[in-house]
Amino acid sequence: MFGIGVAMALGSLWLVELINRGEGFGSNDVAKSEPDYIVEQFSVVKMTPEGKPRYIIAGDKLTHHPDNDSADVLHPVVRSLSPPAPPMTMTGQTGHIDQVKNIVDMNGNVVIERPAAPQWPHLRLKTEALTILTDEDKLRTDLPVEMISDATVVTGTGMLADRAANQVDLYHRVHIIYPPPQQPAKR
Repeated sequence: MFGIGVAMALGSLWLVELINRGEGFGSNDVAKSEPDYIVEQFSVVKMTPEGKPRYIIAGDKLTHHPDNDSADVLHPVVRSLSPPAPPMTMTGQTGHIDQVKNIVDMNGNVVIERPAAPQWPHLRLKTEALTILTDEDKLRTDLPVEMISDATVVTGTGMLADRAANQVDLYHRVHIIYPPPQQPAKR
């Protein structure tokens, strides 16, 4: 009887060790690839090295993946707050946050809005996919883009926007429609 008890105790210790090392029972790899948490109606602030807000990332649902420290987002809203560039709000249907590379990928009806201010006009940009390089404060896409600023409409394919330099480059099939010049009032 004593031998059976010792054998069961040693067997239990061996089983616990196998589970802790991830061996046996199909391994822990399956568990590592599954989400470790899901948050609904979330908001996260990414700070600058100086401790000031750089981006606010919010959405309806965030699903975190521990195996690569990334997250999938439903209805992401990214608000850029990096002065001296004007604040900008970016929305999409889905998003993916790579926390290791500090990249946010947005997909599906992506819209960028910059409100008007004394030094710049209102800007609205639309595309189907956008990559936000949060540390570099840059936006890029390889897909068609439509930018509307006041009455000027610019379309093209492929874009890199550098918010710090206040510069937007379009790469292919660029088309610009300017409004007609204003006629001076007759006296």
